[in-house]
Amino acid sequence: MSTATATATATATTAELEARIRRAPETFRVMTGDRPTGPLHLGHYFGTLHNRVRLQELGVDVFVIIADYQVLTDRDVADRLGTHMEGMLLDYLAVGIDPARSTVFNHSAVPALNQLMLPFLSLVSVAELNRNPTVKDEIAHSRQSAVSGLMFTYPVHQAADILFCKGNLVPVGQDQLPHLEVTRTVARRFNERYGAVFPEPEALLSDAPLLLGTDGTKMSKSRGNSIALGADADETARLIKGATTDAERHITYDPENRPGVSSLVLLAALCLGQEPHAVAEEIGGGGAAALKRTVTEAVNSRMAPIRARRAEYARDMGYVRSVLRAGNERANEMAAATLEEVRGVMGGALQ
Repeated sequence: MSTATATATATATTAELEARIRRAPETFRVMTGDRPTGPLHLGHYFGTLHNRVRLQELGVDVFVIIADYQVLTDRDVADRLGTHMEGMLLDYLAVGIDPARSTVFNHSAVPALNQLMLPFLSLVSVAELNRNPTVKDEIAHSRQSAVSGLMFTYPVHQAADILFCKGNLVPVGQDQLPHLEVTRTVARRFNERYGAVFPEPEALLSDAPLLLGTDGTKMSKSRGNSIALGADADETARLIKGATTDAERHITYDPENRPGVSSLVLLAALCLGQEPHAVAEEIGGGGAAALKRTVTEAVNSRMAPIRARRAEYARDMGYVRSVLRAGNERANEMAAATLEEVRGVMGGALQ
C-alpha cells in the first residue's frame, strides 16, 4: 500500500475508531512508547503523552514501551540509558499514566518479545524493507556516517513490539504509517501461513499539533531545542526568551509564513485551551517580547501541577522502579504466552 493510500485510509477510519473506542474501550489494546534517548519535552506531551492518558481514562488497555534496545537503531552507544529511563518513568507518572490501568515496561526486560523478530523477518522481503519511506527518511537524517542493520529491520522490531501483546490499536502520526503497514503485513502473512494468532492493528491517526523547537526547527531530544517536562519555571523562561521569532512586530498565527512565531502562539494556545488565532489577536502589536511573556506564563501555569507530581515521585524512586518491575512482569507473562502460541502453530519450528 502506498503512503498516500495508507494516509487516506487511516484518516477515513480514525473518526470511526474514536466512536468504537467510546462504545467499547475494553476491546482495544494500545501499544505505544518512546526511545530513552533524552528528556521528554512539550512536543511529546501535546503530541502523544496527553493522548495516552486520554485513552487510559476512556478504559483502553494501554501498553507503553521504553524502547531501550532501539536506542541503538541510529547511534553507536546508548549514552546515559539508566538516567534517561528513570526520567521517562517520572514523566509518564507525572503526566497521569496510571500503573494500575496501564502497563509500562522496557524492551530489554522482555526476551520473548525479541524472539518473535526471527519468524517475523521471514515474512517480509528485503525489497519491502528497502522501500520503506520512513526508514529512508530516518537514514537520510541520521547523525551517523553509516547506520547499522538495526535501522533496516526497525519496522519489524516495531511489529514485534506491537504484536507480542496482540495490540490492535496504534496511535501514530502520518510519518509512522509505513511502519504500521509493515506490522499489518507481518500479522496478515503469519496468520495466512500458520494460523490465526495476531490482530491486524489499526492506526489511530493523530492530529497532534506540530511544535517547533526554540530554534525554529523540528523539536527534538537530540537537537537541544526543546523544553523538557522536567524543566523548572526559570529554565523554561530562559529557553522561551531565546526562541526564534521574526522582525515583524504585529503577532499573527501564520504557520506557513511565520513558523517560529506561530509555533510559540500554538504552544500558548495549547496550554491555555484557546484557539491560536485568538491568542495572536490578543497579543496583537505587543511584539515578540509580549508573545514570549504570554507563552512563558501559559507554559509554567500548565506545567506546574505536572512538575509538582514529578518532584513528588522523584522523592520515592523505589516506588518508581517498582512500577517498571511490575510492568515488566506483566509484559513477560504476555510475551511468553504469545511465543508459546507462535511455536505451537509453527509446528515446533522454534523449539
